[in-house]
Amino acid sequence: MLFAFFVADFYTRCNIGVMNAPHNIYIHVPFCISKCNYCAFFSRACANPDWESYAKKIITEIKHWHDILGRISVPTIFFGGGTPSLLPTKIFAKIINATYENFNLLDNAEITIEANPKTLDMVRLREFCDAGANRVSIGVQSFDDEKLLFLGRAHNADDARRLIDIAMSQIKNVSADFIYGLPSDTVDDVIKTCDAINRIGLSHCSMYELTIEPNTPFGKMNLQMPSNETMAEMYMAIAKTLKLNRYEVSNYAVDGAECRHNQNVWDGAPYIGIGDGAAGRILIDNMWYEQMGDGKLFESLSDSARATERVITGMRTRRGVFVDDAIKKIIDIEFAKSNPDVIEFRPDNRIRATDAGILILDNLIERLVK
Repeated sequence: MLFAFFVADFYTRCNIGVMNAPHNIYIHVPFCISKCNYCAFFSRACANPDWESYAKKIITEIKHWHDILGRISVPTIFFGGGTPSLLPTKIFAKIINATYENFNLLDNAEITIEANPKTLDMVRLREFCDAGANRVSIGVQSFDDEKLLFLGRAHNADDARRLIDIAMSQIKNVSADFIYGLPSDTVDDVIKTCDAINRIGLSHCSMYELTIEPNTPFGKMNLQMPSNETMAEMYMAIAKTLKLNRYEVSNYAVDGAECRHNQNVWDGAPYIGIGDGAAGRILIDNMWYEQMGDGKLFESLSDSARATERVITGMRTRRGVFVDDAIKKIIDIEFAKSNPDVIEFRPDNRIRATDAGILILDNLIERLVK
């Protein structure tokens, strides 16, 4: 059942002076220079978006959430896309100012902006930082020009290296995304990419296995992908080669450089999705709601449904899942105890997948959840 936020009784119940929990914020920027061949995200190629209208809509949603949740604390803000680095920096600043006006951004709040090469230079990056950004995630995908062309990227390898250099000279927390497992990829190709990351000295990177999604250009091709065995070899080669610690299935960092926004979401903390295509998990008076679309509709989540989501995301991480009463009700604890080769019990009352368990994670979670 969907609940409309404009129902007066609901507003009254949410604004009776109860201090709601801190919420992280995800802000979606749906515009791109062009669509990549693998992309299934909600985004569209648009050369000249109406940025003022976009900002007005985002700020309206921010105020809407203030009306619902009050002046909550905000530990992290993540601008994803699409290509957030296309934002005019004045528009970015206007949105950040609106969050300060409506919420309590923590003094050490992490504010991430995703960026693509060719959309950002030193001047604009400095302006983003001056407006509040303190973490940048760069969509590199590959250091091989032929692979970039195949993926449909608008930049080349030199563009990517140039932006990484600029970012690392201007900001402490710099991450880069890469894609492996292309039809032509070998284990040696993956090792070569990891060696390049090591030489650059990145403190964080994401290594994503290429997934073929329906209704994308790749989905309409008959691509001959690497075998599951080869993909597993690539995955293990990443762990052996990168001088970074894996803290989630696809994410690697030096200690202290992990993406706090993603960690909070994976750990089950509430978050607000703002903008078309965004989604969230809202916590009001100890009740969970699934937030979709533009934020004005909810669907309530049962305790078991929310606990299952926490298992799915938490088991992807090295931190694992905190086994509270809600988790105990939905997992087969005896299965976990009898399979120490794939599931590890931690002293802090968390369970996590072992290195062997990570390789069969989907099957493992399916068996773990009752």
